[in-house]
Amino acid sequence: MTTLTHENDVHEDDAGDSDDRPKKAHRRWFKTRVTLAIIIAVALIVAIIGAITPWPSAMVIRAVFTQGGDATAAEMEKHVPDASLTETLDVAYADEGVDTTMDVFTPASATGPLPTIVWIHGGAWISGSKENVDPYMRILAAEGYTTIAVNYTLGPEGFYPKAVHQINEALGYIDEHAADLGVDPTQIVLAGDSAGGQLASQMATLITSPDYAEIMDITPALSADQVVATVLNCGVYDLAALAELDGIVGWGFKSSMWAYAGTKTWAEDSSGATMSTVNWVTEDFPTTYISGGNGDGLTWLQSIPMADRLNELGVDVTTQFWPAPHEPQLPHEYQFHLDMPDAQTALQKTIDFLGANTTQP
Repeated sequence: MTTLTHENDVHEDDAGDSDDRPKKAHRRWFKTRVTLAIIIAVALIVAIIGAITPWPSAMVIRAVFTQGGDATAAEMEKHVPDASLTETLDVAYADEGVDTTMDVFTPASATGPLPTIVWIHGGAWISGSKENVDPYMRILAAEGYTTIAVNYTLGPEGFYPKAVHQINEALGYIDEHAADLGVDPTQIVLAGDSAGGQLASQMATLITSPDYAEIMDITPALSADQVVATVLNCGVYDLAALAELDGIVGWGFKSSMWAYAGTKTWAEDSSGATMSTVNWVTEDFPTTYISGGNGDGLTWLQSIPMADRLNELGVDVTTQFWPAPHEPQLPHEYQFHLDMPDAQTALQKTIDFLGANTTQP
């Protein structure tokens, strides 16, 4: 009797579990459907917002670039020589807050004005800051130069050509306050990396091509004889070629340009056209150092074609490129990764180029 009762209990319990299974499965499926619905809804909202504004994509890209920029600056910091420098940080060249400030470095031993390198930082036009290149400015200043790292308004907080106008203002301020800043205004080198390389090439084109300055409706703050050279690292000079990119890289550049230009049609209108300095440079463009890593697609798509174009025009060009199979593959902005011997090679070649094209007191 006890055994029978036990068997009946087990049978009844099993029956109860069997009755509950469909209910539990239904509840689980209901929760799954709710979760899927939420995910789909969020994805749709993000897609809709992303189709209307570049802000979400730009902020994601900015976050990634900021992390990388901070890490690269820390890597460079280890290679700053133990030299005595005078540093004047956050100099306001206009009245738009941190966007219009610059950092100035000069050897403490300087007794007069020095040839000056004005560096425009990169970051896909939507990220980065002067602090990212300050260690590199200290390295070059220790070689006997005044070096200046310039901030400008990023997209999408400000739209093209606002940054161009700001950098022109910065050059005007540097020229006007040359004595106070330790600047020889007759020996200015315009320099930049990545998006900053594009901007440096754009400023040099403005200064050396009256026709281009007229198209841009900008009066250059410097005259052509004040700019003795340009240094262009891993830059962008042909926006039409950029627009042809696909995949994650294409998405990143197209999102960045939408945020910077303020329009999705940047590749078809004046933004892309006037930013494409490869189409506007003339034989009066300053003597140029140009470089890019062999593992960086922009080298093959942008830097080498720009160097070729300048050579065609008869501009004096110094290049630092590597063969395609070179190992290790050198990435975008390789020149700042000074733990790498190839970056040290590029740094020395840059220093040699500056020495050949400037005269120190």
